[in-house]
Parts: sequence; structure tokens; C-alpha cells
Amino acid sequence: MALFASDTPRVRLVTTRVEIRQRLDEQEIADVLGVVEAATDADGVRPLNEHVMLHLRYGGDPRARSVLVYVEDRLAGYAHVDPTDEVEGPSGELVIHPSYRSEGYGKRLLTEVLGLTEGRLRLWAHGDHPGAGALAESLGLARVRSLWQMRRSLFAPLEAYALPEGVELRTFVPGADEEAWLKVNSAAFAHHPEQGAWTLDDLLRRERESWFDPAGFFLAFRDRKLVGFHWTKIHGSSAHGHEPLGEVYVVGIDPSAQGSGLGKALTLAGLSHLRSRGLAQAMLYVDEANTAAIRLYESLGFSRWDVDVMYAATPRTSEGRSTPEPPPGQQRES
Repeated sequence: MALFASDTPRVRLVTTRVEIRQRLDEQEIADVLGVVEAATDADGVRPLNEHVMLHLRYGGDPRARSVLVYVEDRLAGYAHVDPTDEVEGPSGELVIHPSYRSEGYGKRLLTEVLGLTEGRLRLWAHGDHPGAGALAESLGLARVRSLWQMRRSLFAPLEAYALPEGVELRTFVPGADEEAWLKVNSAAFAHHPEQGAWTLDDLLRRERESWFDPAGFFLAFRDRKLVGFHWTKIHGSSAHGHEPLGEVYVVGIDPSAQGSGLGKALTLAGLSHLRSRGLAQAMLYVDEANTAAIRLYESLGFSRWDVDVMYAATPRTSEGRSTPEPPPGQQRES
């Protein structure tokens, strides 16, 4: 039987390209958000944290970079590289559209990011997806840190809070309390680059978000000095695919007031507020290594719900660098 040219299988070459950007234009942002939503629908967890999403919409540190992988001019994957911690190295997050998974694009994207960061990347994976672990391991990264998401029912009994002697509580006043809050936040999270380095712009961006509600932002004063705060947050169902959910967004205590029981009192005050809004559940994030905080939250009825994982170069491949030490206090990674 003769083999004619028309019978020869055609091999179609797929064109791919990688682009690195300091800022994205409106179309690129829309394309990235489309990939994020598709991944969220497929995995049940958002692949990028709040910090990255705000950077996408408003910009941020000019040293940050966006890495995009295109297949036939369609966006297949996105990575964000954040240079916040100059000691431990850049942190990053990435996402691959579900339609382009298991085809090597994740490895291509991560390889580009590792090259951009000279191998010092600390990579966050939300939800501890097994595919993320396999990808990280394939390029020599190891699991070095875990961040728990904990939840509790707001229908369950809630202990009444009692403020330490001399402490008064009120809610945040936009336009008046920013400077004092930034000072205490910086002191409370001095060893936490992601939270402790917040600027006025970082705070104001969140004040412009639709979820921001000063009535759920509690400030504790002693002798007119701000000594602690509990900022709560409510996640809406339209953006997250579930019924509204309260969050212990961030609790911070000035070093001068630590050990006084103020942290527990502020946490309970915020939970009481979230319950008053008719919410069924509350959540928070805390580092797995922060056993003291975990014990406190368990005593308040919280239990582990999910986990985010950080991957990084192993000590053998990172020229003696130690793995990052978890900071004290409530974490803000989402």
C-alpha cells in the first residue's frame, strides 16, 4: 500500500513564551485574574494571597516582578516574586490554569522564577496541593514551613472578654489612627517582614477594599497610648464561593503590653463582633511552629482546617542558609 503525503501524521508545534514584567497592563491583569478564578474553581482554594492580589490591582514594591507563561498567545501560568525579606530571600507564588496542567508549564514557570531569584526563592503553596509538592521537589525545593488555617463555630459558646486593668477599647477611625496603628504594628511584628513592614500605602489600600469595616477594627489604649489591636475581616460569598466567613485578620500587641492577657481579650472582642454580624464561622492563620498561639486558639475553640506550605532550597543546596524561623504572634499570610 502506498503512503501518500496526505496520510502522514501532522506534528503541530506549540509556541510558548515567558515574559517578565514590573507592572502589568489592564489586559494582562484581567488575564491573570481569569487564571486565578479558574484555578480556584478547580482546587477549592485561592492560589494567590491577599498581598499578591492587591499588588496586581494597585501595584506595590517596584522591585516585585510578575512572570507570565503564554501558550499560543494564551496565558497558561503566572508567578509573583516579592523581594520583601532581603535576609531569607524573595518569596513567590504561582498558578497554572487547569487546562494547561501536567504539560510541563508549571516546571517551566518555576524554573524561570528560580533563575530570576538566583535559587533563593521561598515558594508558598496554598492548600497543600500534592501537585505543588511534586513540582517543588522536582526542582530541589523542600517543605520548610507550614501555616495553619484554623476555624471555629460562632454558634458555639464564646467566653466573655475582660480587658487588663487600665485598658480601654474603641474602634478604628480612618484618617486619624493610621500613624499610631503603623507604629504598633511595626513593633508587634518586628520579626515578621510580611506584616511588620507595612507602609501607609499598604494600610490605605486595604481601607479602600470593599470588605473594610472600621466597626470591626478594635484598638486598645492604655493612658491614651495604643497598645494592641484586633482587625477582623468578613469574606463575602460572591468572591470566595461560600457563605460569609469571619476572620481574625490580624492581632497585634505592643511589646510593652505583651503577657498581660490583652491578646486573648482582643481576640474574644473581635469574635464577639463577628458573631453579632450573624456569621456562622470564624477563621485565622497561624504558623505551625507557633505552639503557644495554637494552644491559645485551641482553648478558644479553634481547630485546624487547612494548611499552606512554604517550599525552599534545602540546607544542602542553599550553601548553609538556615530555614526561616517562624515569627511570633498571629500570622498574616492570606
